[in-house]
Amino acid sequence: MYRFSNTVIGFLNLFTLLASIPIIGAGLWMAKSSTTCESFLQTPLLVLGFVILIISLAGFIGACFNVVWALWVYLLVMLFIIATLMGLTIFGFVVTGQGGGQEVPGRVYREYRLEDYSPWLRNRIKDPQYWNTIRSCLLNSRTCGKVALWTPLDYLSKDMTPVQSGCCKPPTSCNYNMVTMVAQNPDCYRWNNAPTMLCYECDSCKAGVLESVRRDWHKLSVLNIVMLLLLIGIYSIGCCAFQNTKRAETDYPYGQNRMSKVRPRWDYYWWRWWHNKRQQLY
Repeated sequence: MYRFSNTVIGFLNLFTLLASIPIIGAGLWMAKSSTTCESFLQTPLLVLGFVILIISLAGFIGACFNVVWALWVYLLVMLFIIATLMGLTIFGFVVTGQGGGQEVPGRVYREYRLEDYSPWLRNRIKDPQYWNTIRSCLLNSRTCGKVALWTPLDYLSKDMTPVQSGCCKPPTSCNYNMVTMVAQNPDCYRWNNAPTMLCYECDSCKAGVLESVRRDWHKLSVLNIVMLLLLIGIYSIGCCAFQNTKRAETDYPYGQNRMSKVRPRWDYYWWRWWHNKRQQLY
């Protein structure tokens, strides 16, 4: 009798198998595009898509055709994915726990400081090669295009994204109207009015990027928790399907029941001879 858990795991893996195709397609498309920020996700997307494709194919074949080794591989990889996702979620909450920005008096937007973020994120963003890639992405995305058209009143009444606040203007505390002997924020001296310069080399710009990463990572962590619970449920059903598939090999509902050799006990032939003799006498 075909088991319900095999049917469920088969349908679930057929769905994830089909879902992996657009994920791989999106990764390939991003790999060819060098003008979008999504290009940073091309490698994780491709890896995720191919892993889902392979594991879903193994789970589908194992559940639908009673292939024990395929289900065994499926459960092993699923266990690895659950452990990895759990570690990634915990790591995400740890490294993005700091930050959030500071309020600016008389402004709606916030400003961000690089030292407010975790050392791991700061070291990552300070890497010249990594930052040059992000800088090129920001320039091509024209993030500062709208802010360049703002009036002084707009700066008082409108909000900004973290990247706009850090990269498209100098810090609000900067004073360019007069010569001052008071030490200013180092970013005040990095600011340049050229559209290709602005404050892209400022620490505040790097902090704005980290704040965007922090917000996105928090959203992703919530999704990771939901996916983690879903994967644990699928893994539990997969374990049932694995047991059912092992039982289906023997046609015995409670486990393996195979016998390679029949070896009668030492008294079998004596008992049979004595039993036949009794039947003859009576």
